[in-house]
Amino acid sequence: MSRRSWPRQASSFALFLFAYYGFVGVFSPYASLYFADRGMNAAEIGVLLSLTQVMRIFGPNLWGWVADHSQQRVLVLRGTAAAAALAFAFLFAGSNFAQYLAVMVLFNLFTSAHGPLSEALMLSEMRGDLTHYGRLRLWGSVGFIFSVLVAGQLLDWRGIGFMPWIALALLVLVFLSTVRMKESRPAKTSPGTPSVLVLLRRREVFAFFTSTFLMIAAHASLYVFYSLYLAENGYSKTMIGFMWSLGVVAEIAFFYYQAPLFRRFGVARLMLACLLIAVVRFLLIATGAQSLVVLLFAQVLHAATFGTHHSASVATLQRWFSGPLQARGQALYISISYGLGGSLGGLALSMVWERFGGQSVYLIAALLSLAAAGAAALSYHWQRQHKEQA
Repeated sequence: MSRRSWPRQASSFALFLFAYYGFVGVFSPYASLYFADRGMNAAEIGVLLSLTQVMRIFGPNLWGWVADHSQQRVLVLRGTAAAAALAFAFLFAGSNFAQYLAVMVLFNLFTSAHGPLSEALMLSEMRGDLTHYGRLRLWGSVGFIFSVLVAGQLLDWRGIGFMPWIALALLVLVFLSTVRMKESRPAKTSPGTPSVLVLLRRREVFAFFTSTFLMIAAHASLYVFYSLYLAENGYSKTMIGFMWSLGVVAEIAFFYYQAPLFRRFGVARLMLACLLIAVVRFLLIATGAQSLVVLLFAQVLHAATFGTHHSASVATLQRWFSGPLQARGQALYISISYGLGGSLGGLALSMVWERFGGQSVYLIAALLSLAAAGAAALSYHWQRQHKEQA
């Protein structure tokens, strides 16, 4: 395997991903319990936690624009990492909904820069060769599963009030991982490089983002409802935790071995395959909830529906948003997919859950995945046409 694309700053990137997704692994599962312990009601907790997705709609594009225009991506990442830790520290002083709301808006604004900017920096270092992308990206998954498991033990020992201390320590580690990062040699801007708005008007680009929007909207059925769905079907908290861990282990395995798969099958085939596998996965969850074997198999498919989809999306984005557009391309992906798709998908599926029940949520998720496959097929078809006409 070629070593040309292995980033010189691999250790810094790996530490960053471990710490950032480790923070997500601590805060996402336990924040609702922390706010409930501080006297917030269910409606207030829902508003507070929704801000993570809401800020992903606006924040990534703001920081992506700043980073690409200044060509100081490391400095922007380092500054937002420091600001995120500082903003989060004010959580300790909070005592009412308004104060917690202000803290959540601020620190989510800054952390919304972390995903797209770190991806843009890694991709710039790799110079378009994604051979080793998966083996770096897996450190985020390792950090997530490590934090979920370790934080659970610590919180059982110290109580839910200890959660912000663990989360703050990981945010500080995020900042420390950026201290040794250096700016990659800037890519030269070609006179023919189109603007972001021009790219978004191209039908193949629009179809691609439509596909990712639908796919992440479908995955809101997992991120928002999966634990509740399992609990309603009689599974214990231990088994629910094991299910989540199994999915992350599966994605780690894919990230580690993905390079030969992409070389053999190509981006388009793997993208379409993972979208169709998502249809199967959600149908299995909807119809096989009473079978542990079926749910275990469905959870292993997370390797495809998240791992393959994420890597194939990053590879596809490189066709349009490389060089000076790198950060904004990653920002658009986060904003459209996880921001808009995650928020609107969660809202729509919440109404489905309330009216028709949990099984219907996963049937709708299967339909969304099928629609995403259709949009992706159109995008790759139009990409081939555009290439032939060029």
